[in-house]
Amino acid sequence: MGELVFLKLGGSLITDKRRFETARPAVIERVALEIQRAREARPDLRLVLAHGSGSFGHFYADRFKVHQGHLEDWRGYAETAAAAQRLNRLVTDALLGAGVPAVALQPSASARCHAGELVELALDPLTTLLDQGCVPLVYGDVALDTVQGCTILSTEQILVYLARALRPERILLAGEVAGVYSGDPQRDAIVRLIPAITSRNYDEVREMLSTSFGVDVTGGMQQKVQLLFELVTEQPNLMVRIITGRTAHMIERVLASAEVQEGTLLRY
Repeated sequence: MGELVFLKLGGSLITDKRRFETARPAVIERVALEIQRAREARPDLRLVLAHGSGSFGHFYADRFKVHQGHLEDWRGYAETAAAAQRLNRLVTDALLGAGVPAVALQPSASARCHAGELVELALDPLTTLLDQGCVPLVYGDVALDTVQGCTILSTEQILVYLARALRPERILLAGEVAGVYSGDPQRDAIVRLIPAITSRNYDEVREMLSTSFGVDVTGGMQQKVQLLFELVTEQPNLMVRIITGRTAHMIERVLASAEVQEGTLLRY
């Protein structure tokens, strides 16, 4: 079996998170081509793709407070789900146009959460698609919740759940910025890139992280790092790398080779 890699395209990369439902079609198409070139260079690569909701789902979720649950009017749940699907359609079409056999899987169709934590998600469709040489594509979505009625399911929550079941060799997160910084590089004047987060410096990094720039109801960079570091603590052989997707060929290079040293590496 070839190397299993998860790749997330961040909402900050494929949309302008500060502008309502504003996709970046040129970026999406370029990234789709890079993914296909990496697959051609690595025919043994088994790939699961994911993307954030960016300025599509997050604006509705924030407006209707879907992430808090206990909704009086479930119209907000429906609007958020539809917005996430609209962005997913754009990404799916770009991938197919580039030659990637991407098959979109709607997380909310099978996800169940308990107090905001993902406790159930259908695995059989995804693993079957992998076995057939397809590229499953999941995304940040709404979900039903046994405690609060509904919640927002972040892409990282989905990837962590899948990683615990499927044990990938690598997880790559491609966003707008070049990795994890000591502050928000879009707001703070003086910040530094953190090349590696390990058990030695995790507590220090956690203290200095700020939330992401723009509307994000899933907790921003701090929550992402926390979830993923918990995962690498459980799976010491797992490599998680946070990179920028704004630099041409970056995703292609990092996806094709684990030896490329870019962005921020999370390892236990």
